[in-house]
Amino acid sequence: MKFDLHTHHLRCGHAEGTIEDYIKSAIEAGLTAIGISDHSPYFAHELDRPQPRIAMARSEFADYVHEILGLKEKYKDRIEVLLGVESDFFPEHAHVYRTAYEVYPFDYIIGSVHQVGGVSIFNRNRWKGLSENRHVEDKTSYYRLIEQSARSGIFQVLGHIDAMKGYYPAFSDIAAHDAVDDALKAAADNRIAIEINTSGSTKDCGGWYPADAILERALHFGVDVTFGSDAHHPGRVGEDWELVRQRLKEIGFRHWVFYRQKRPVTVPL
Repeated sequence: MKFDLHTHHLRCGHAEGTIEDYIKSAIEAGLTAIGISDHSPYFAHELDRPQPRIAMARSEFADYVHEILGLKEKYKDRIEVLLGVESDFFPEHAHVYRTAYEVYPFDYIIGSVHQVGGVSIFNRNRWKGLSENRHVEDKTSYYRLIEQSARSGIFQVLGHIDAMKGYYPAFSDIAAHDAVDDALKAAADNRIAIEINTSGSTKDCGGWYPADAILERALHFGVDVTFGSDAHHPGRVGEDWELVRQRLKEIGFRHWVFYRQKRPVTVPL
């Protein structure tokens, strides 16, 4: 059983290709299931599309779901197409997002923290000139948000939980171990999976999200894991799937999961 739960497409404004392009690429890559999980609209914003190169418009969301459901039927004899979305997590707007998702038959929702203190986690300049204490505070804030997202009841998967290292590899060395552990415990307590996200290989940090040290802690706390390429180009679908599977086995994991109708499906490694 080979799956990829994290893919994007042209609606978000910074990915290439149609949804169908990703499905075809998944078939070529030998996947059994492909999840479509483009960036959710900013549901709580007054504008329909406040960030055209970040996320789809609110007015496009119903069409997004409808298109995936149609392709799910079209390709049902060749591959299982899963309805997903990558959702931002803003605790002050959690109810707005939860309400927006309730009307659709999602197989899973990925909860991702993309902003801390109103600044993108991928902003190359956010760490410049900060004291050591501020480094710890910002990393702690990031993992407190991830912990809250795990407890929110909205998500089945937590997205790229150390992606702050993407353009700042030294992030991994900032001491905030308690906050990381608290986020992992929350994931375990609420049966929320964390994804091994291979898009880190496209950033300055190289490698995957999260780091092996976090995966080892996740195993200790009993956190489920899943796979997502975070592909923004059809050619990356399923990238490094076999390498990730092997590494998880070396760390000590015995299975991983994907989601169907928000229920985990266990797949032996």
